[in-house]
Amino acid sequence: MANLGKDIEFTYMGHSTFKIKSAQGKILILDPWVDGNPMCPDNLKKIDHVDILAITHAHFDHIGDSVRIGNEFQPKVVGIYETCVWLNSKGVKNILPMNKGGTQEVDGIKFTMVHADHSCGIQEEDGTITYGGEAVGYVIEFENGFKVYH
Repeated sequence: MANLGKDIEFTYMGHSTFKIKSAQGKILILDPWVDGNPMCPDNLKKIDHVDILAITHAHFDHIGDSVRIGNEFQPKVVGIYETCVWLNSKGVKNILPMNKGGTQEVDGIKFTMVHADHSCGIQEEDGTITYGGEAVGYVIEFENGFKVYH
């Protein structure tokens, strides 16, 4: 865990997954892949609470635990439109779909969706590939004005 002096705590959970505690205590998980992630330390695999999930694209190593976490904790879920609709089809509520160039505020935290170059197919259980929208990045502005890119 790292505190960058702005009352925000960052915890690297392996691969591209981060847990962030905001200045106001909101718990945000970026690209939630914990179960099966060989880079995630065992002591970080148990998740107790999530307020917001933010997903950059729908490959398993970025979305792997989104359905489980979304259904268990009912967080607000930020993502590209197609990925959010797919998550909703799996029972995830509180989806907040958006598109590149847009900004939305979620619990006092601003998410600006920006372009990223990568593919974004969702591999279904039967092996078929579902279009997951485009890959994206985020400029995230926390309640205290601190900004990060993911």
